[in-house]
Parts: sequence; structure tokens; C-alpha cells
Amino acid sequence: MTLATERPLIGRARRTTRRPRPGVATATGFLLLMLVAALWPGLFAGDPLAADPFQVLRPPDAGHWFGTDQLGRDVFDRVVHGARHSLAIGVAATLIAVTAGILLGVLAGLAHRYADEALSRSFDALSAFPLLLLALLFIAIAGPGTVSLVVAIGIATLPHYARVVRAQTLVVRRAGYVTQAVAFGHSRTRLVLRHVLPNVLGPIPVLAMIGLGEAVLAAAGLSFLGMGPQPPSPEWGAMLSEGRGYLRIAWWASVLPGVVVTLTVIALTVTGRHLQRRFEGREQR
Repeated sequence: MTLATERPLIGRARRTTRRPRPGVATATGFLLLMLVAALWPGLFAGDPLAADPFQVLRPPDAGHWFGTDQLGRDVFDRVVHGARHSLAIGVAATLIAVTAGILLGVLAGLAHRYADEALSRSFDALSAFPLLLLALLFIAIAGPGTVSLVVAIGIATLPHYARVVRAQTLVVRRAGYVTQAVAFGHSRTRLVLRHVLPNVLGPIPVLAMIGLGEAVLAAAGLSFLGMGPQPPSPEWGAMLSEGRGYLRIAWWASVLPGVVVTLTVIALTVTGRHLQRRFEGREQR
């Protein structure tokens, strides 16, 4: 085979490897759809609180794609509007966890041995508790509600980010450019802002994408237990709780919102894992 015939084959092979996998493309498309639904729910659905006593517990049909609930409200409309509530809770909780995790992780990585040991043991202690149990403990103290739910999930998930940032900080603080900056007399604040933070934050966006799915699932679980937004708020977990008493006669009121929650978490995890493989340079070609 001549060089002239080899080049087109190599070009085609490269173009083929750049194509996203079908599963990743599907997951990304689903997430974009959920994002549009969260930002502009009116494009897809009507009023989620509109009740019709003559349409109580109707099965899915052309007029009501997901059927209606015990008050005659359209389940599809509520699921679409619920994307804003559920995703907002997940994003807010993840932002709290990431922000606090970065601050505590950098502090632990740059602190003296005893302070680092104390913070590290605190991260380990928090990580030993299941996410839902730790969040329930906080909500039991602060009381139920959307704000408590967001803060509880944020606190329960921050140790993961803090441990990653601490490990990265320990590596960066021993790098040559950091040692050189210290020798030049740079202040500690400038050292952290210009040399440490930019080099430890690399994996955080990828971890946050994966952690967002965990936060959305935790929010739905806690709302199902009555710890989050209260009815008639069209939040996915609250919808699951409202429909569980009608599973035998109207399974769609609870099952279909649960399917949407599951698909959203799967899509976030698949997309996050794909980004993680690309970030680590281990994507299969």
C-alpha cells in the first residue's frame, strides 16, 4: 500500500474515533432537553397546578401523555415543570459542596500537619455516613424545606470534593514553580490564587457533573420522604410521594416521574464518566 492510499485511511480512522458514542450522544441530548425544560417549561407544558375534577386518574392518552393524577392535574405538565425544581436543587447543592470542598481541601493541603490531620479525619468521618442519612440528620436539626434540603445535600457531598482538592494541593505545593514562587517572596494569598488554585481545579468540573446526578437523586429521595418542597409543588420526589397511594389503580402518576428521575441521573452519570475519561486521557479509541 502506498503512502497516498494510507493517508486517506488514516484520516477516515481519525474522523471515526472523533464521533461520540451513541450512548454518550443520547445522554447529552437528553440533558439538553432537560435543561431547556427547566429554563423554559412553557415551551412544552401548560399549568402544572391546573386541576380538573372530570379528568381524575386518567391513563396516558393523546390528550394527556403521562395521564393525570388524583386531582386531575396533567402529570406530563408537572414533570416538565418539576425539572426546574429538581435540577435547581441539585445544582445549588452541588455548588455548595464544590465551593466548600475547594476551600477546605486547599486549607487542608496547605495547613500544618495537625490541622491537616484534623480536617482529613473530619472528611473521613463525614464520608463514613450514607448521604441520605447525613442529610436527614441535618434536616432533623434545621427543619424540612427547600433551603434545608439544598444545604443538607451540599454538606453531605462536600467531603468527596474536599479530599480530591486536598490530594491535588499536596502535589502542587511540592512543584518546582511553587517552590520558586516562595523563594521570590510571593505572598501566601498570591501563591494560592495564581499557582495553587488554577492547578488543583482541573478535575472538579468533571466530578461535579457526576455529583450532580447523585444530588438530584438524593433530592428526589428526601422530597419523597417529605423533607423537601411541599405539595402542590411539582417536584419529582414530591410527585412520587403523592402518587404512591394510587399505584394499584393509577401507576403512571408515580412510575413515570420516577422514570424521568432515573433517566436524568443515568444521563448525568454517563456524560460525566465520558468527560472524566477524556480528562484523564484514557478514552478508548
